[in-house]
Amino acid sequence: MDAATTPLRAGLIGYGLAGSVFHAPLIAAAPDLTLDTVVTADPERRAAARAAHGDQLTVVGGVDELFARADRLDLVVVASPNRTHVTLARRALEAGLSVVVDKPLAGTAAEAYRLASLAEDRGLALSVFHNRRWDNDFLTLRALLDEGALGTVHRFESRFERWRPKPRGVWRESGDPAELGGLLYDLGSHVVDQALTLFGPVTTVYAEVDTRRAGAEADDDTFLALAHRDGVRSHLHVSATAPLLGPRFRVLGSEAGYVSHGLDPQEAALRAGAVPGGPGWGTEPDSAWGTLGSLDARRTVPSRPGDYPAFYAAMARAVRGAGPPPVTAREAAEGLRVLEAARTSAADGRTVRLNP
Repeated sequence: MDAATTPLRAGLIGYGLAGSVFHAPLIAAAPDLTLDTVVTADPERRAAARAAHGDQLTVVGGVDELFARADRLDLVVVASPNRTHVTLARRALEAGLSVVVDKPLAGTAAEAYRLASLAEDRGLALSVFHNRRWDNDFLTLRALLDEGALGTVHRFESRFERWRPKPRGVWRESGDPAELGGLLYDLGSHVVDQALTLFGPVTTVYAEVDTRRAGAEADDDTFLALAHRDGVRSHLHVSATAPLLGPRFRVLGSEAGYVSHGLDPQEAALRAGAVPGGPGWGTEPDSAWGTLGSLDARRTVPSRPGDYPAFYAAMARAVRGAGPPPVTAREAAEGLRVLEAARTSAADGRTVRLNP
């Protein structure tokens, strides 16, 4: 087959939640990609990967074995614990491979910018898996903004809340700073990326970063207030301690507001084993649609289908040099600047000014 039409071969590092539920199914479903190699040392995960993706999949126990096969691969996906992201991404780029890194790309913006420069110097595609840009509610809101349906937006409220009253003891909840655990860098990465994508650079950051649950080590109830250069103010909430959930989005403009509730259905579908991109993928019932309008008049707005498969379709084009990465490393670095400022704000009890 011609190299331009032969599917690109991807290696996946990590087969926990991110690797098995998100990345592996999306890679396997992408027409221009094939899942070639999975790295996991866990016997149960090794068996699960083979059962899900067949005998043609190579499963290895460590990253050295994957990089020994670098000449077989076109793309490496880093879905391992956060503390390993920078090291593994750099190693893949130095091996001549394009890279997708699960969020967060790094612990600091400086690390992220260095990775971006390395990828650019080597002519490789580097992207970060900010899949929430392809949530149905985000796509719907973005379309409304493009249409000018809200007028001039003044305030953007975003909540990513859960009710998990007891810590689960996983590394994502670790208090070790090296693990980059806690909600600020987990769900906070998503809500900050969405705010920056919609409303652009930020000039000031104020944050409240709290640990509420008994026995918890890392932040589990966090609030960020961002002032964007264009005048929009974003109020972002992420929490594992919400017994009653607020609206996912509440956006207030000069002509109308928009409110939506609930989460995009794609994660639940992936957890249930649905094939990405199949009939009805990413759609939700009419009862879940958001509302647009004012006290005088309002209407429900049909939700656009969520489209996680679009991420890997765009990444395949980027690896072939036919387009930009779906999320650039420099965009991710700008999000990390905000997260770092939030951490400083919460520690010092002050508003932090950024130079956009």
